[in-house]
Amino acid sequence: MTAELGIIEGFYGPLWSWSERRQLVSALVPHGYKFYLYAPKADHYLRRRWQEPHPPEQAEALAGFAGFCRREGVRFGVGLSPFELFNHFDDKGREALAKKLRMLDRLGIQELAILFDDMRPDTPELARIQGGIVKWVREHSGVEKLSVCPTYYSDDPVLDRVFGPRPVDYLETLGAELERDVRIFWTGEEVCSREISPGHLKRISKVLGRKPLLWDNYPVNDGDRMSQHLHLRGFTGRPAGNAAYLAGHAINPALQPVLTAIPAITLSECYRQGPDYQYGQAFLHAAREVLGLELAEQLQGDLLTLQDAGLGRLSEEKKQALIHTYDAFDHPAAHEVLRWLAGDYQVTDEMVATQ
Repeated sequence: MTAELGIIEGFYGPLWSWSERRQLVSALVPHGYKFYLYAPKADHYLRRRWQEPHPPEQAEALAGFAGFCRREGVRFGVGLSPFELFNHFDDKGREALAKKLRMLDRLGIQELAILFDDMRPDTPELARIQGGIVKWVREHSGVEKLSVCPTYYSDDPVLDRVFGPRPVDYLETLGAELERDVRIFWTGEEVCSREISPGHLKRISKVLGRKPLLWDNYPVNDGDRMSQHLHLRGFTGRPAGNAAYLAGHAINPALQPVLTAIPAITLSECYRQGPDYQYGQAFLHAAREVLGLELAEQLQGDLLTLQDAGLGRLSEEKKQALIHTYDAFDHPAAHEVLRWLAGDYQVTDEMVATQ
């Protein structure tokens, strides 16, 4: 048994190109990835400027990517973050939301995720109001599937510190407000969970009144601290038995689209192999598929430096040696390593606060 696998492009930081998205989809389709949700924090027309339409060129590119996904047999959706709409869901807000939903329908999306994450609420009736917004969206959108990310999408107390204490029975109330076929995102016991267990998922299923849709924050590496590391290793702490307790498993990718395919493929292998899965072997097999033999072995040899040590602990001598090594490979993944070494993928606290 396997969970339905997908990508949710939900990171902070620089935007990918459309060709990079296509290449990732093509790499993952053979490994059972079935859906793709476009929701980068840097697309302001889905977040802080959500009431404005995408410029024609961007709207055309989105529609083109939606068509590409359909041809690949991948369900395409968009993650809309109507920024802090739950604090003022009035007639003006409804009018703006209806206009946005009509635009998204014209793009040909098959799935819509309403994302209430990373926003600060100022109402004690948060769950009831958010549930009402999602019901209203359902009545005004033509999508096949609808999902929602709660404001408090994890047990992690960091959310209460950043966005204020969660209302009493917030998740139970939200689950009761939503129809059973609306999927609810959940990241696990932590925002970036080191382990996700069947026991935890069973408990959360009871709280939400349905199986959660897992938003897995690996291999994502956004933020000031994480962007200094490349997340490359195979998935761990996600036993295949989780599939019985999930509505789906979406990974939030790393800032490096080609390198992302390596851990993404290992997740598919984890579900396929079950108790026979070995994350180190899975990494090597996936890396060889994505990179070719020579570059895969080079990356394996540098895992401790690239993933564990990170940029902050690299001496200038070591950095120059890595630049010399990866500059010898004519491969887009090697170019991503070089860009990372140059600091091109650094995500600052200011970016996180303003995207």
